[in-house]
Amino acid sequence: MSRKLQTKDAATNPRGIPQAPFIDKVEDYVSSRVEVDGTMKSFQEMISYALKPTGSVHRLCCGRKYQFMEVNTQRRAAGLKDKIPDIQKTLDTVRFLQTRKPDSDPIETTFELNDTLYAKALIPPTEEVYLWLGANVMLAYPLSEAEMLLDSKLAAAKQNLANCEEDLDFLREQITTLEVATARVYNWDVTQKRKEKAEQGPDEDSEKISLPGG
Repeated sequence: MSRKLQTKDAATNPRGIPQAPFIDKVEDYVSSRVEVDGTMKSFQEMISYALKPTGSVHRLCCGRKYQFMEVNTQRRAAGLKDKIPDIQKTLDTVRFLQTRKPDSDPIETTFELNDTLYAKALIPPTEEVYLWLGANVMLAYPLSEAEMLLDSKLAAAKQNLANCEEDLDFLREQITTLEVATARVYNWDVTQKRKEKAEQGPDEDSEKISLPGG
């Protein structure tokens, strides 16, 4: 093989997703038909990476790695799209509570117990709120600290969503690039096979013609 596909030095995007090889000239990677299978295997080895939850890179043994990463990224993006409105709503509520004065009358509100059950409550002026942190953990925060925490979580969620959308665009580009590269090597192999048949054709025909006369 005239040029090997390298994985260690392969370019990546900011989240560590490797860039697929762009094949401009097949002869740079394949010098004979014998090398076609090895080159196609090298394509698979070069893209056999996926992201861990921490963002680092590790190998996978299954095929279609870019599709695998695309599905996982789509799921993360969908989760963030559901999460961001909830954080924004909670942040708006905290900011509203901060505007309440100590001598203000309690306000009546309806809050959700689950998807189909709601209850009414009277909320007096308060200086703290309880926030769910996940894993069945709830902590009390002063309103100012709650606002800072929610504001940072909202900014982080929006940034993560933007990263997911950027990664999805990048992954789609790599999938297309890999499909084109595979098609070019395959078409090159077919062309070379036809050339070999064309070169062998006249010799075979002349042998067939000379046999009866012999």
